[in-house]
Amino acid sequence: MHVPDGFINPPVSAVAGVVAAGAVAVSLRGARRELGGTSRSSGAENGGERTAPLAGLVAAFIFAVQMLNFPVAAGTSGHLLGGALAAILVGPYTGVLCISVVLLMQGILFADGGLTALGVNILDMGIVTTVVAYALFRGLVGVLPRTRRSMTVASFVAALVSVPAAACAFTLMYWIGGTTDIPIGKVFTAMVGVHVLIGLGEALITALTVGAVIAVRPDLVHGARGLAAPLKLRVDGELVDAPAPTPEPTPAPAHRSTRGLWATGLITALVLAGFVSYYASANPDGLEKVATDKGIDKEAKEHAAKDSPLADYGVKDVSNARLSGGLAGVIGVGVTLVAGSGAFYVVSRRRRNDDDAGHRTDEKV
Repeated sequence: MHVPDGFINPPVSAVAGVVAAGAVAVSLRGARRELGGTSRSSGAENGGERTAPLAGLVAAFIFAVQMLNFPVAAGTSGHLLGGALAAILVGPYTGVLCISVVLLMQGILFADGGLTALGVNILDMGIVTTVVAYALFRGLVGVLPRTRRSMTVASFVAALVSVPAAACAFTLMYWIGGTTDIPIGKVFTAMVGVHVLIGLGEALITALTVGAVIAVRPDLVHGARGLAAPLKLRVDGELVDAPAPTPEPTPAPAHRSTRGLWATGLITALVLAGFVSYYASANPDGLEKVATDKGIDKEAKEHAAKDSPLADYGVKDVSNARLSGGLAGVIGVGVTLVAGSGAFYVVSRRRRNDDDAGHRTDEKV
């Protein structure tokens, strides 16, 4: 659903950019709490050293999976938007930043999504999907049993709804600032219809990924905080919940290493982007198909980065399509990982410095 330059007029694109910039600024503050940090005053690790690289990995993984267009209808494909996945794994504020990093890399390096439409894309694909998905996810988790299965079901539903919600958001922006005169009812029906189907693919990918991470490291999933499977006892051949033990104060356990999960995630992202992406559907995605069918693309502009060495997810001057696309995917994963991890480390470091400054002030008082 990457919106190219020319679909939305400059005034509305500018307003969307201002709103997106404000949301990113708010997310930077919120991400400090989600990413945590290490306070020298307590000598304990609160999460920043672990979660900043993992948040960068989430951004790189989303970049990789977005290269895997899947068929959804005759002549139409879809791909992961990623807002729900990012919000559930690393938190809604950090999730907005993850998607923003991905969209920035795609726009600058791969000529995917217009540069003047960057604010539109961040607002649509990053903010709307993240806010809608996480709000719905938290609502479902609040009424469902706190089990791994419930978390997976909630992530499925949240991801499913987030995609047509993004389609509605685009339709609204097009209604206000579209550059072609197309009846808005036709745009709405076509956009929502095809993106409900794409939402099913998004939901499946999100649920499988969240379920896999919860199965091995529920402590690293933001949306699964406090999740604990009850102890089971076998009584007369049946499994029943054991009585809850009386809580006793115990020393905080040392954090488990995240290196195994990080390495597995990185290898998976590299394989998806470098190899599996070659077999992705070549059909236009939902927005491209609707734009062509309804005439929305009449005023589309050439991308400012169309001459980039990585434009259209291929390496310039590499004639072999499989090798060109694979190299571009691997480069994209690497660049997104470095950019995301670096940004998130700075955010978590800022939180850590703020904590230490507050502690020193308390000591003086």
